[in-house]
Amino acid sequence: MSHQAWRIEGDYFESCNCELLCPCLLSHAQARPTEGHCDVVLAIHINQGSFGGVDLAGLTAVQALITPGPMSQGNGTMAVYLDQRANNAQRAALEAIFTGAAGGPPALMAAMVAHRLPTKTAQIDYQSDGKTWKLAIPGVTEVTVQGVTGAGNQNVWLDHVGHPYSQRLAAAKATASHYKDHTLTFDNSGRNGHFSAIKWSNG
Repeated sequence: MSHQAWRIEGDYFESCNCELLCPCLLSHAQARPTEGHCDVVLAIHINQGSFGGVDLAGLTAVQALITPGPMSQGNGTMAVYLDQRANNAQRAALEAIFTGAAGGPPALMAAMVAHRLPTKTAQIDYQSDGKTWKLAIPGVTEVTVQGVTGAGNQNVWLDHVGHPYSQRLAAAKATASHYKDHTLTFDNSGRNGHFSAIKWSNG
């Protein structure tokens, strides 16, 4: 199934434990994170998309990733959460994409992962007004990030960055960010964040 052609369009945001601004963006993930290690939650909402003949519109997936040092050095641990509203075919498609098994941008992140925790299906609440992004999985994580404003009170954007999910990211900061599941616990409140429109495929 992982060899099916797929494409998705939507939005993503993340909350990591670096100070503003994350050094990974300027080093193709080779720099030392500001805290020496990386703890990050990434949320992806699909506005439209498909995996083979399976429609994925309206669904959300979440990844939680930790690495013990620079991300490019790998040895990371990742947990994946799939939208409980997905049917069996949609769930299998989301798992193939967001574990990196089906290629495309998530496969670039998979190279950093040595330990993959069991995938879970969960209630995922995802919302945004374009400046504030919110994610909640009851009992697991709650994240709110807000765009950083610059000249003209406009959001600051970073172009041509070396990030696997988007080359154009908004600068953002987490007003609240908590994660606790499996054996992992971290709090990224007040720390770095990003968001971006995405258009992915494995073609």
